Amino acid sequence: MPIRPAAAHDTDLLRQVLLEAYNWAGDRRFTAEQLAADPHATRYLEGWPQDGDFGVVAETGAGEPVGAAWARCLPEDRPGYGYVAPGVPELTLGVLPGHRGRGHGRALMRALIQAASGRPVPVPRLSLSVEDGNPAVRLYTSLGFVPVGRNGGSDTMVLDVPSRMS
Repeated sequence: MPIRPAAAHDTDLLRQVLLEAYNWAGDRRFTAEQLAADPHATRYLEGWPQDGDFGVVAETGAGEPVGAAWARCLPEDRPGYGYVAPGVPELTLGVLPGHRGRGHGRALMRALIQAASGRPVPVPRLSLSVEDGNPAVRLYTSLGFVPVGRNGGSDTMVLDVPSRMS
């Protein structure tokens, strides 16, 4: 499965992936309109990409989007759900329906972690927020993310990014 860097033209795909990430349980508790009106949700995509943002997109061999993962540093006065400190990018991951359960999330996460370690100024840590009951917590834990805090019904997790990913 090809994975490429995310670019400005991927914003609509990232918006779709963000909606899938918010609706991780498949229950459609959020609509695209609700996400567009949620100031926390819009922080993950406003002006994508800004300096310091990076991400990856997975596609089928035919170029059909499968999912994406991206990271951005949010300011202390406008944090995201997984905010831990200034300069620590918070990541978002999502795999589109019909492509789940095939290892694409793991491949995207590994590619994003590799991108973090390979930046001109390597990113030392990544953070994320995962709601109670979300099975993705097993993926995050297996990749080395550890819980560092709690916000409502979600854990904030952090990964110390390896200096070189193979």
